[in-house]
Amino acid sequence: MSADPSNDQIDFHVPLASTINPRVAGPAGVGLIVLGTAGLALTINQVFRLQPFGFLPIGNAFLYYVIGLYLAATYIIFPARDADATRVRFYDYILSAAALVTGGWLGLHGLEIIQLGWDFSAPTIATVFSGIMLVLVLEGVRRSGGTALLLVALLFAAYPLYADFMPGFLWGTQYGVGETLRAHVLGVESIIGIPMQVVANLIVGFVVFGTALVITGGGHFFMSLAISLMGASRGGPAKVAVLSSAFMGSLSGSVVTNILTTGPITINMMKRTGYPPHYAASVEACASTGGTLMPPVMGAVAFIMASFLAVPYSTVMIAALFPAVLFYLALLIQVDLFAARAGLQGLKREDLPRMSETLKEGWPYLLSLAVLIYMLIVMRLESHAPYYATLVLIAVSAFKRRERLTPKRLVSLLLEVTIAVAHLVSILAGIGLVVGGLSYTGVAGAFSRELLLYAGNSVPLLLIAGAVTSFVLGMGMTVSACYIFLSILLAPALVEAGLDPVASHLFILYWGMMSYITPPVALASITAANIAHAEAWRTGLYSMRLGAILFVLPFFFVVNPALILSGPPLDVIGATVTACGAALALTSAMEGYFYRIGTLLPVTRVVMGLSALALIYPNGLSDLVGLCAIGLALGAQSLLKRNEAHA
Repeated sequence: MSADPSNDQIDFHVPLASTINPRVAGPAGVGLIVLGTAGLALTINQVFRLQPFGFLPIGNAFLYYVIGLYLAATYIIFPARDADATRVRFYDYILSAAALVTGGWLGLHGLEIIQLGWDFSAPTIATVFSGIMLVLVLEGVRRSGGTALLLVALLFAAYPLYADFMPGFLWGTQYGVGETLRAHVLGVESIIGIPMQVVANLIVGFVVFGTALVITGGGHFFMSLAISLMGASRGGPAKVAVLSSAFMGSLSGSVVTNILTTGPITINMMKRTGYPPHYAASVEACASTGGTLMPPVMGAVAFIMASFLAVPYSTVMIAALFPAVLFYLALLIQVDLFAARAGLQGLKREDLPRMSETLKEGWPYLLSLAVLIYMLIVMRLESHAPYYATLVLIAVSAFKRRERLTPKRLVSLLLEVTIAVAHLVSILAGIGLVVGGLSYTGVAGAFSRELLLYAGNSVPLLLIAGAVTSFVLGMGMTVSACYIFLSILLAPALVEAGLDPVASHLFILYWGMMSYITPPVALASITAANIAHAEAWRTGLYSMRLGAILFVLPFFFVVNPALILSGPPLDVIGATVTACGAALALTSAMEGYFYRIGTLLPVTRVVMGLSALALIYPNGLSDLVGLCAIGLALGAQSLLKRNEAHA
């Protein structure tokens, strides 16, 4: 992949799924396309109520069919062991067929499950199929999410079996083996609970839209747009990395995928213009991590959040907007300050794509995004919006030879969508077991009450406990899994303590994301470091420095809802203005440099950092103290430098 920034030479596209995963080449790939196409057709039928030949399964039957199809795909995509990474073994096909049969049988009996209350008392055959499905889900979790997530899912899936032996608030209602199996598989709060409902009814459409956008050339367009906007400025390649990753991450919602697609271009450009490898990697890691926090799509977790909060997705999207913008603003300022301190230049203007030409070529992507946002915010058609936006994109791109959806691209689209949805279904089916285990035993509510009691109704203690717990769990879980787990256990305590519900859930999400850039796990930092050929730990530490605002911002918007654009207009304006000032002060403290002042003294950096915290805290007096401290510190340093110059 070329790092040359010229419009003609940038090769930005998502590779075919078969080149990403050799297991899905050949007959296995054909089978995967059949499964994915069936799953997509089933989902579209359910969302739009098409009812071909009168077929429209009821809610739980639809979910069983979806699980059966995509769990079958999971066994084709993900190997049971590393030695099988390049081929599908016979037992993979057996497990895949078992998932199809089990999901199909449960779907065919969906109405009986509800009407006859099979989750409480069911025929033996239903209990047997429940046990088979539970085993298949756990193996799917192991393959797609790793052993750590499997252990978490298994621990809580089995919780009803031993809840009666647990002490204190961990005590819960105990179930027998058959009762536990039926509750998890036939009940509506476990495998087919809210997480799975959100995937099937909402997220599949957004996966289709994001994949179609990239495969028809949207990645190339957003990269070119970022280069034309920022490429020629001081430290331009780093700013291009920030903007392009914000664009792409907000649509894909996947941190690692974002790094693997934009990273080979942006990291090489940064290194070529003088950025050290570890710094270039940390910029890409932070920028890609922030994409999951940036509207309009934000990834699967935002839709799950909206369902848990029982609010329209647009409410979550609007609430998440300013914190995400503030993070990217801080990142842009920080890379600019680094470039100023190091004397780095931008790319040559003559090598950059023209803005007019870029917009002329890429307007179909902007049109489809506009359709998506309009339908999300104005029409509030969350389930329909991505499909209509995809149709607009495909229809318009059909008139442009380079971007049209060719048969080869259609195959790639189906494979990519199937892989992405299968991963989500397998992970969230396992997390459903966690939710079910806590819900059926009654421990979830008791845990929140006890946490609030132990904290002595102290909001700071609750927030610190929540931050640490979110961070630790984020090391072993996906962001969605971490969020779902804590939204059940921690979020109710935060809300009961008087904090804003949306802000409380965003707080959990932000801290669950921290492990992507923070050692020892630092998955985003390690991935970017591999591309940059940089040392992983050093990259992780620099990522923490670049993403410093992420560590303080959640504490402030959870106690000051004005930062999530909630409250009287004057309060919102005041909070956003002072927060921007805080971002400037904090990034200057991190980089040790300030505009027109130059390199900062250590004591000035400390004052700037503390003043940033004072500015972002929701209090008029703290704002005044912060501004005065910044003015005095910068004024004193300017005077000191002037005296040294005259000496």
